[in-house]
Amino acid sequence: MSKLKVAFAGTPEFASEALRAILAAGFEVPLVLTQPDRPAGRGMKLQASPVKQLAQQHGITVAQPHSLKLDGKYPNEAKAAQAALQTAAPDVMVVAAYGLILPQWALNLPRLGCLNIHGSLLPRWRGAAPIHRAIEAGDAETGITIMQMDIGLDTGDMLVIEKDAIRPDDTTAALHDRLAALGGRLIVEALEMAACGGLTATPQPEEGVNYAHKIEKAEAAIDWRLPATTIERRVRAFDPFPGTTFQLAGEKGTDTIKLWAASVVPTGGQPGVILHAQGDTLVVACGEQALALHTLQKPGGKRISVREFLQSCPTLPASLA
Repeated sequence: MSKLKVAFAGTPEFASEALRAILAAGFEVPLVLTQPDRPAGRGMKLQASPVKQLAQQHGITVAQPHSLKLDGKYPNEAKAAQAALQTAAPDVMVVAAYGLILPQWALNLPRLGCLNIHGSLLPRWRGAAPIHRAIEAGDAETGITIMQMDIGLDTGDMLVIEKDAIRPDDTTAALHDRLAALGGRLIVEALEMAACGGLTATPQPEEGVNYAHKIEKAEAAIDWRLPATTIERRVRAFDPFPGTTFQLAGEKGTDTIKLWAASVVPTGGQPGVILHAQGDTLVVACGEQALALHTLQKPGGKRISVREFLQSCPTLPASLA
């Protein structure tokens, strides 16, 4: 069985894991599409995406258009990317967290179309943040769906699916890493099946569709009026970005404190009131039950235990905002 020629479109670490697996399996990758270099770090210097860095290590041609729309704001970049894809003549294109919309011409160019690695059990979470939203919603399981892409938003037929249980202590960072590895393994299986015509397409159910909206910084602020279980899930869902925050009033003003780990305790009180603050224990009342805070971070500092936090804040207000 001959190996397929695979074009690849992706940007972050989640996608680079898939590209690494495809290369390790021996598939030829003549072209990689990824987002343009972005400013990053304290110096805000331009930084290549993880996918670009991996592609360059393997000597693969990289294209970085701002858009693939031939009639859009960057028509020359789109036309150059189209020409590069035509020259590469891939049998199939694999797409993973690319960040750009693929127009119809791109979907049609490879003879086997475009396969997407999606980080949820479709159609449960379509959209930009399926891993975060699954944890936030309290889902018991998630997984990877390899999907045949169409012009809709994550609406294409399902090709390969594998479930993964969401653990009680899973953060987005931890679940992301497991799903990235799973996505790499499943896309290789899908490509090997595609090479011999063994893929079976299953339309997505019309029921159970949810949209996983992009995570916004404004979601970080904790509302203590919410149930403790909801806040605890958000703490894990928003790790590493944007984190969850609350305001702590002190003698020198108000600081924004990040909360990175917490657990629910079966007690109650007026939302936001500090019920206990001593030693290794800091408990805050919520709309339902209460939350024990475990790992926090002061502005400009590192993540610290609640014991270290209380030692550095010997006087706390009666309640948190």
